[in-house]
Amino acid sequence: MDEYNEIGARLRELREVSDYTIEQLAEELGISPELYASYEENGKDVPISVIYSISQKFGVDFAEIVTGRSALLNTYHLIRRGGGKEVNRNPEYHFEDLAYKYANKIMQPLLVTLEPDDTPAKLITHGGQEFNLVLEGTVILTLGDREFSMTAGDSIYFNPTIPHGQRCGGDVKARFLTVIAE
Repeated sequence: MDEYNEIGARLRELREVSDYTIEQLAEELGISPELYASYEENGKDVPISVIYSISQKFGVDFAEIVTGRSALLNTYHLIRRGGGKEVNRNPEYHFEDLAYKYANKIMQPLLVTLEPDDTPAKLITHGGQEFNLVLEGTVILTLGDREFSMTAGDSIYFNPTIPHGQRCGGDVKARFLTVIAE
C-alpha cells in the first residue's frame, strides 16, 4: 500500500470508528459525498484544510493522519471492537507497540478491576496520554462532559488532562488495561 492509500485508509478508519457515514461527514465538511469518497479511496489530492478539519473533529493529531504516527492526541480516539485498528485485538500485540502512538515514555501497564457500582466515577486529571483496553464486562468512561460505554475489545486513547474517570457499567465486575505515557 503506498503512502497515499494509507492516508485514505486512515481517513476511512477515523470515520468508521466514529460511526459516521460518508454522507454525514461530507455534509459537515461542506463537500460532496462523491468527492469525499474519492479521498478515502485513494488518499490523493486531499486538501490540507480537509485533513485539518477531520483531525480537529475527531481529536486526532494532524500528523497521525498524514504519517500514521502521532505524538499528541487532542482529545480522544475511540476504537470499537469489530472496526478500527486490528492491533488492539491481536494476541501477538505487545505494549511496546504503543510507542509509535505516543513517541514518549511508556509507563507500566496496569490491570484495573471495577466492581458493580452505580456511584458516578471520581474524575481526575494528569499529564501525558492514556490508553484503555476493556478486557471483560462493561466500562463507563467519563471524559469531560461525555460518557462512553465500552465493552470487551473496545479501546480508547485520550488526553488525560481532560477530567476523566471509569466505573463498572453492569451487574458483573469489569476489567480493563490502562497504559499511561508521560
